[in-house]
Amino acid sequence: MGNGHGLCAEPAEPCTQMVHQCLFPMYVVKISDFLEMAGTPEPYQVLQERGLLHKWSPGMFVIFVSHQWLGVSHPDPEGQQLSVLRKALRSLLDNTLTVEADISAVDLGKKLPRNASERMANGYLFLDWFAIPQVTARIAGVNDADAKSDAALAVQSIPAYVEASDLFIALVPPLTHVDTGVRCSYVTWLSRGWCRAELWCRLLSIRKDPSVIVLFSAREAEFMFPIAWQERRIVDGLFTVESDRAIVTELGRVALSSKLQHLRSAGPLSHFRLHQAIKPKLLGQVRKNWGMVEFLQEFNFADSEDAIKDQGGMTGLLCAVLGGEPDMIRTLVELKADVHSRAWGLSEFGYYDSQTLLMVACKSSQETLVLTTLIDMRADASAAARSGITAIYLARHPGQIQALLAAKADPHDSNAITGVAGRSGAEAVQALLDARCDPDESKTGFGPLHALPMYGRSNSQLLEVAQVLIDARADVNMRAYPSSTVFMLYSAYAKLHARIVGLEGLSGFQLKLAILDGCTPLAVAAVMGEEPLTKLLLDAQADPNIPNDRGDAPKDLALALGRTNLLPILDTFQV
Repeated sequence: MGNGHGLCAEPAEPCTQMVHQCLFPMYVVKISDFLEMAGTPEPYQVLQERGLLHKWSPGMFVIFVSHQWLGVSHPDPEGQQLSVLRKALRSLLDNTLTVEADISAVDLGKKLPRNASERMANGYLFLDWFAIPQVTARIAGVNDADAKSDAALAVQSIPAYVEASDLFIALVPPLTHVDTGVRCSYVTWLSRGWCRAELWCRLLSIRKDPSVIVLFSAREAEFMFPIAWQERRIVDGLFTVESDRAIVTELGRVALSSKLQHLRSAGPLSHFRLHQAIKPKLLGQVRKNWGMVEFLQEFNFADSEDAIKDQGGMTGLLCAVLGGEPDMIRTLVELKADVHSRAWGLSEFGYYDSQTLLMVACKSSQETLVLTTLIDMRADASAAARSGITAIYLARHPGQIQALLAAKADPHDSNAITGVAGRSGAEAVQALLDARCDPDESKTGFGPLHALPMYGRSNSQLLEVAQVLIDARADVNMRAYPSSTVFMLYSAYAKLHARIVGLEGLSGFQLKLAILDGCTPLAVAAVMGEEPLTKLLLDAQADPNIPNDRGDAPKDLALALGRTNLLPILDTFQV
């Protein structure tokens, strides 16, 4: 597509070329001006009259803010969402807030660029309510072919605005929609079709670092866990206006096609092959049954020997696994491809070094037939990654679990129910319970009810999983004592730091490490800010007075991370 009317002409970290059209100028607000605002945010028209809007031009440093509206006709009627953003930006500017990795991610050293705070101080903010004239909550007709209004053109230009921005923040503090009463959070943001489109346009841009920052509260910001976006197809998202679905899905297709074109020509080749493999699933397309010639062409292999050799990265077998192609898996193994090969160099996509093909199949939610084909070709269902986990720990649905159990995978060996509880659905957890897994199993000192809030922030079935475990008589007052070597090393440092600066002086990541010994599931839910889960655990007789080994009760931990919404709930149940 065109260059968006010159919208993206070489910013500081160039995106070189726009994929999406810009049909209306990109208007932004100075971050310094935004920090002076308060209360209910004013719309485009008012800010324009006050001279607070600036037309984007090359060289401007811009933060794109993606958020779920908290009202039908106003995005933030009480100003709560933007109050969180203002506090967080101030903390980022004075370096008291650190953007950190998701606690289950491998790349714990990932950080914002060193000059980020300096650039923010002189930077700008894009928010739809500020930048789009006469915007409402996605009014009908906004994408009609004959729509000529500025609002329609601006909404259609949102993907181009995402591409032009230097940072992308998903603003997802848990707050209540004023009209529907629905609790809006990270999970609900991930469910919205437009939010998914914005996310895709960011992650599929050709920027060197297309990271997404998830802002859970004024005190907690994380880089998005890499698997999260791959599980959220635009076509399946929720749209206020149903007619938006096809058009917004097409925006995602264009972004993915452009990414593939860029990676095919500029590399890395492994990244091209990964995106090519997951393309049918992302777009909701019927998978092809490739012949060998077509497969080699699709994935840019020179010949079958090139496809089967294992030199790390995206081998032919990994392409077939992620593409969900059991026939090609069988063909490649028969040609002597190594069914015991491991993933390497794909950590930024959530497939960590040393994970087996069966683990990759599980994490990418492949159909059962992909797993059974690998097993038929003698893949070892009990093989462990260097972290000690096996494939069943990463299972996403009951079919995967049944296939692995039939192959003699031991669900107790790597504490499988803890891994499944954190990231999978209620049916998968029930499948392990039916296989006689203990709902309190904690070989690593960390049980399923602890894992649920710690790792389940993006899990739309979090409450259902919790109820399944509670119904199976899981101990809601069980105390955690994680025993992995890596955890203990990081935890020792965090505990020492806590003694010096107190909990309030720790980052969100450090705090979780420092307080976990002796925590009950309720305490972990309080730390993670999971209000509905906190209520469910309390209703199941969780004791809010049990402290961790430091002596912190759940209420103390909620307060340390600014989860003030939880304090009345915990007070109600305290004795």
